[in-house]
Amino acid sequence: MQEKGTISIHTENIFPIIKKFLYSDHEIFLRELVSNAIDATQKISRLASIGEFKGELGELKVEVKVDKKAKTLTVVDRGIGMTADEVKKYINQIAFSGAAEFVEKYKDKGEDKQIIGMFGLGFYSAFMVAKKVEIKTLSYQEGSEAAFWICDGSTEFEIGKADKKERGTEVILHLAEDSEEFLEDYRISQILNKYCKFMPVPIVFGKREETVKNEEDKEEKVEKEQVINNTTPLWTRQPSELKDEDYLAFYKELYPFSEDPLFWIHLNVDYPFNLTGILYFPKVKNELDVNKNKIQLYSRQVFITEEVKDVVPEFLMLLHGVIDSPDIPLNVSRSFLQSDGNVKKINAHITKKVADKLNDLFKKDRKIYEEKWSGLNVFVKYGIISDEKFWERAKTFVLLQNTEDKYFTLDEYTKHIESAQKDKDGNHVYIYSSNASAQDAFIKSAQKKGYDVLKLDGILDNHFINQMEMKLEKTRWKRVDSETSDRLVESDEKKESVLSKDEEEKIKKIFEDAIGNSSHTVTIESLPVDEMPVVLTLPEFMRRMKDMSALGGGMAMMGDMPLHHNVIINGNHSLISKILIEPDDNRQKELALQAYDLGMLAQNMLNGKRLTDFIQRSAEMMSK
Repeated sequence: MQEKGTISIHTENIFPIIKKFLYSDHEIFLRELVSNAIDATQKISRLASIGEFKGELGELKVEVKVDKKAKTLTVVDRGIGMTADEVKKYINQIAFSGAAEFVEKYKDKGEDKQIIGMFGLGFYSAFMVAKKVEIKTLSYQEGSEAAFWICDGSTEFEIGKADKKERGTEVILHLAEDSEEFLEDYRISQILNKYCKFMPVPIVFGKREETVKNEEDKEEKVEKEQVINNTTPLWTRQPSELKDEDYLAFYKELYPFSEDPLFWIHLNVDYPFNLTGILYFPKVKNELDVNKNKIQLYSRQVFITEEVKDVVPEFLMLLHGVIDSPDIPLNVSRSFLQSDGNVKKINAHITKKVADKLNDLFKKDRKIYEEKWSGLNVFVKYGIISDEKFWERAKTFVLLQNTEDKYFTLDEYTKHIESAQKDKDGNHVYIYSSNASAQDAFIKSAQKKGYDVLKLDGILDNHFINQMEMKLEKTRWKRVDSETSDRLVESDEKKESVLSKDEEEKIKKIFEDAIGNSSHTVTIESLPVDEMPVVLTLPEFMRRMKDMSALGGGMAMMGDMPLHHNVIINGNHSLISKILIEPDDNRQKELALQAYDLGMLAQNMLNGKRLTDFIQRSAEMMSK
């Protein structure tokens, strides 16, 4: 006997709303239906394990079937099934017990607000793609009769007896015309691979051809069911039973075309929250954005999203891998996270685990840690910049690398420069290069003074330097070309000049006339005789502002402003004396311009016509 009824709902507009609000993410319907089938399958397993189900379990799997002729998509399980009364209870009532509240809450939301999961709408997501949905189900309970349920997307339904013989549930979707893409095998495979790749029960879709040997020991082709998922992914197993090869193979499964990672962390927490997963440290150079959004979030092996910014600290978004936690609250779409107590605890735990792993690696084998530093330093510096708790842990294992490729901890480096790089105010002066090749002349000049020069040429190093000045007491950081070598570490020592005051004024005027650039400031200094005749420097403050604006920081207007360099004339250089005694004014100007262009060349600032003129002038001067 068939029974007809009306779904317990307070509005008749629920199905159009489902379609409208879920449409932008409508492929998710298959994840919901397969997840329900997995749940039902796991329930029968649990009942059998505690003795409440004594029948034959049989082969436990979930099947997804496409019938292009009938235009149906079917999800079949051999789980606990439902009685007719349970269908009425779970399908007709619970799903829409809060429908009125739901409609009121979401009526003004945009179409991008997915709402699966709210008020039990997971099953009803089927109506995003189907014009009619059927359920055929047989409960595991002894003596149960099979039941069917049909609904065409209105609030009307039919329920009655079915001819189903096997325990479990079949959900049959009669696809709407605008959703016939879900009749294509490749499309279903794509969705299953995205959302169901690691679900804990075998999922069968289609068949694959295999070569086997028959009874006569001859090879023949047979078709076998295609299981599309790995039911025991690596993060569900104990670290003690895994080898390095297992972790590397799983990384290749997740990211087929990536280089091997530097190392990994296996997360396995069951108190005060549940969290499992594997986080890999990829080899990161200077491409922050390219490497982001590579952590996949799962809930009980069901893929949720790669948007994990609330679960994982910002600086660890560069990591790759998988996090699985049933304790992470998800909003109605199950794809964006809400910050609550558990999420904050998980976030803090991941930060601690990463810091502990780095510290252990540093202490266990310093040499290997240094070898990996080029790929690690972005993570560590990003963490120091953005997370105070991480800084407290990282200050012992963050490394500084100098231009001689030697590595130091912060404490080690302070001791290393103690004698040579302490200024008159007691500050330790950290001298660094942002481009060792381009700044080679300045590096060599600093080294002549006995100074050590750090290599800080990464994308985050401007921010890192600013943080270090704030976090480390009595320190100053100067780029190697921001001052002449004599001025990098300020002292009270007076330098004697070979020029008189009148001669200094005269040489200054000659250079100002030759340069003809009002944006530069010309000064005369008493530098060592073996230094360049002209040195161009950019004050540290100006240079940092320029670099920060290039990275999109404040004062972006500086990106278009001309840089105000200091042009420092080495009054003790023999070329300057030669210019002074040169009787020909034009020759004086030519020599001054040549010396200035040499300074420009040392700063990588000579190009275009200026470079061509310099080359031609140099050739002419050598031929005279």
